[in-house]
Amino acid sequence: MNPNKPKALELASELIRLVENRAEVLLSNEAARADPSRSHAPLEELAPDVLVAIGGDGTFLQALRRSSAPLLPINAGTVGVLAEVETRHPREFEEALERLLRGFYFLEDRMKLAAQIGTQPLPDATNEFVVHVAAVAKMGLFEVAFDGHVAGRLRADGLIVASPTGSTAYALSSRGPIVDSAIDALVLASIAPFRTDPRALVLEPMCTIRLRPVEETPGAVVVADGETEWRISPTTPVTIYRSPRRAVLVRFGSRFFQRLRGKRILPWSEEYAEEGSSLADLPPTT
Repeated sequence: MNPNKPKALELASELIRLVENRAEVLLSNEAARADPSRSHAPLEELAPDVLVAIGGDGTFLQALRRSSAPLLPINAGTVGVLAEVETRHPREFEEALERLLRGFYFLEDRMKLAAQIGTQPLPDATNEFVVHVAAVAKMGLFEVAFDGHVAGRLRADGLIVASPTGSTAYALSSRGPIVDSAIDALVLASIAPFRTDPRALVLEPMCTIRLRPVEETPGAVVVADGETEWRISPTTPVTIYRSPRRAVLVRFGSRFFQRLRGKRILPWSEEYAEEGSSLADLPPTT
């Protein structure tokens, strides 16, 4: 859970109360404040059947990076694109826990990204890897190669390599496409490119993308899922590809586009997208 969100702490305490007599409860260090009387351990040392994360998308991504357990994401944040359970309605929270305890759920696995700086491997990312200039308000020159073949160079603030899950995150702000999370693919998008339109590419999942900062200044960094950052030396390549490991999420039946509804991400008005609406409900065109 995100200990900095009072709502997450409240929900974690309620979760413990609801399930403690029906299942063994293990707490990570971050969740220790929900029940100080219980022992806790680093998330990496826990081996739960299901990991429940309460917070926002940042909390969910951190949990997926630190644990391979199936994740039930419960939204106590703002957007919560990855969330399966919304907490605006208390009954939904309680019903989700009941279904979890009864085993009435399925597991959805999603593509992760692997990367390495030179020959140094990095932890996997669920959303994206970003190669960005290290200085504020500066542009860099980046070389782009696919499967070892140089495709060209681009002057921009940086480049994003996103998974389908990450296509609705940072890549979307760079005019990247929305890719169904059931599909394995790589999305390559540029950040504020110079003298060219910000167009994105969707690549088949076996492709290996290599990004290399060409100029020694202003330097560059690699950022995974908007959180972990590594500085890279000039001209060092960053190689990004589909990870052999998967992100596993607990689902109760909702699907990709239904999960995006109400979050102002889909490229059309949702005014007439209520359940049961049809073309006959739309106003006549003139």
